[in-house]
Amino acid sequence: MTAALPPAARGPLSHSPFSRRGLLGAGAATAAALALAACGTDTSDRYDSGFVAGDGVTTEIPAADRSEPLDFSGTTYDGTEFSSADARGNVLVVNVWYAACAPCRKEAPDLKAIAEDYADEGVQLIGVNVRDEAGPAQAFEQNYGIPYPSLPDPDAQIMYAMRGQVAPNAVPSTLVLDREGRVAARVSGAADPSILRAMIDTVLAE
Repeated sequence: MTAALPPAARGPLSHSPFSRRGLLGAGAATAAALALAACGTDTSDRYDSGFVAGDGVTTEIPAADRSEPLDFSGTTYDGTEFSSADARGNVLVVNVWYAACAPCRKEAPDLKAIAEDYADEGVQLIGVNVRDEAGPAQAFEQNYGIPYPSLPDPDAQIMYAMRGQVAPNAVPSTLVLDREGRVAARVSGAADPSILRAMIDTVLAE
């Protein structure tokens, strides 16, 4: 009669929770997570955004419920200093983007048209590029005829200033700031141009 082997003698994988199947599953989950992170610029380790990313999710905020004005600044790709405080008195539309982002390319012609159509109505647009050096960014702007400037933000300083309003991995995202610099509306994901125009019109009418 053969005595049963004690558990320790049955091999290292007999009762280990880390089976081959489990390890393969964990590896697949990790790869999937990395693939998702690659779709956007994830600066979530910098701060708790308090805002959930979405695809075209829109929010409008009544004037009485708006938070403090957003303050951010930087130097555009063409070397011009920009401060959101200097835009007070106008409606400021802030678009977060980068050149290789497919939804950013899709919405670029609509943003170009909006910038041109509202140029004489007290509406400014400013881009915040979360990834690109000057070369790719300016090539994108030239290719799509973008008439407004963008601020490079590779170190997420501007994104940090907009924490709680823009999710760190939601690219593109668009904010509409009222004349006091407060967030009046936002779009997480590619903006529907008719909805964005309606948001701007609402703030202009205030």
